[in-house]
Amino acid sequence: MTVMAYGAYAADTPLESMQIMRRAPDPHDVAIAIVYCGICHSDLHTVRGEWEGTLFPCVPGHEIVGRVTAVGSNVTTFEVGDLVGVGCMVDSCQSCPSCAEGLEQYCEAGMVPTYNGPSAYAPCHTLGGYAQAITVNENFVLKIRHGEEHLAAVAPLLCAGITTWSPLRHWNVGPGMKVGIVGIGGLGHMGVKLAHALGAEVVAFTTSADKCDAALALGADQVVVSRNANEMAAQADSFDFILNTVAASHDLDAYTALLKRDGTMTLVGVPEHAHPTPAVFNLVSRRRSIAGSMIGGIAETQEMLDFCADQGITADIELIRADEIEAAFERMRKSDVKYRFVLDAASLA
Repeated sequence: MTVMAYGAYAADTPLESMQIMRRAPDPHDVAIAIVYCGICHSDLHTVRGEWEGTLFPCVPGHEIVGRVTAVGSNVTTFEVGDLVGVGCMVDSCQSCPSCAEGLEQYCEAGMVPTYNGPSAYAPCHTLGGYAQAITVNENFVLKIRHGEEHLAAVAPLLCAGITTWSPLRHWNVGPGMKVGIVGIGGLGHMGVKLAHALGAEVVAFTTSADKCDAALALGADQVVVSRNANEMAAQADSFDFILNTVAASHDLDAYTALLKRDGTMTLVGVPEHAHPTPAVFNLVSRRRSIAGSMIGGIAETQEMLDFCADQGITADIELIRADEIEAAFERMRKSDVKYRFVLDAASLA
């Protein structure tokens, strides 16, 4: 099936309208009419060739919500008309230890990303959600329980939501814990909302004093301006867990010093250049840890979506048309969005 999409033919050309092919559903596939697709900073890095290995033509997008239009003959968990989501991956080996544990993002054979991954179908790599439709293996399709009026704001949960939820759950964030969220952007604003909903005391860290009121409105109990040495010093040795969402190289020591004994700071932002080497004594003196986390498995993504539906949690978004994507990319570079752009797939027509 031919559908309209928006993508680029080279790293140095603007995104443009194009036609792409979507396969008819195999026995275990679900065909989805895309309604909205979130716009992630990873989309920008990939389509501009800022990360190695971009395959062209490149159609980005891995925060997809839509409606089922057809199912394969062996599909039993989805029906035509269902509201569904697709996140950052569309396949994995489904047999290695990580996949067996529901951690497909760490598949030993390599998970297949929603775009720019290997595919048996033309053009021999996956094409993402800046498109009218997509066909996905049923094991990588999520159920959406939010009301249809919230669908646009649900889309970023498929990446920004699960990327912050997975470490919060893995490190057992909940009542009685003091949790820091570093960076109040697409990821960080979801981290604040989710940590608050999980019952933790939440402290948001920002370099911009003008973001303080916004962070409090998201659910932070306190906001610290990280450029203020006195404010940072007042937080020393007090955090059980810090989720660092910043995707730019910066001094990690400033935050590890805020952890209690046995506290952990988990990094989910991937900078273009490596962070300065952390001071080892800062870690060994309190048995502190620096860890990393990547998106989340399918089961925990479904858990996150259900939790957000029950709690009334969505992302804060700005809805745009396809012809506004280039402008949105430039605004993302300047952090000029609160807090996530979402593409209206109807504009692709």
